[in-house]
Amino acid sequence: MVEFKAIVNDVKTGKSYNVTVSGHHANSLNGKNIGEIVDGIFVGLPGYKLKITGGSDGNGTPMRRDLPGSKRRKLLLSDSLGFHERYPGERKRTAVRGSAISGEIVQVNLAIAEYGPKSVEESFAKPADAPAEKH
Repeated sequence: MVEFKAIVNDVKTGKSYNVTVSGHHANSLNGKNIGEIVDGIFVGLPGYKLKITGGSDGNGTPMRRDLPGSKRRKLLLSDSLGFHERYPGERKRTAVRGSAISGEIVQVNLAIAEYGPKSVEESFAKPADAPAEKH
């Protein structure tokens, strides 16, 4: 069974929320690419539309939008996603993942594209602990 950590970013407030997605909701995210718009019901936000902005696998290898598929590849990179140069002109062969979500992906980054009727904070609010009864 596939399970993802979905990091949902509220672009209006700048806050991010960590949500675990598993079961059939996680299976429906398989095969989606970076840049696609998905329904918010997958992460518990009915009525919302979310844009996939990236992710990483279990080793921390980042996904790249410009690499098709879901396989891990070693690319010669200059200063960009997956590698940051220490001096001008430096290049390095670095492992990156393709843009498609697969079973190897652990974390998926999402940004809110369209807002729904309920606020994001209300949807992700944890129920307050009830006070203990005293005898």
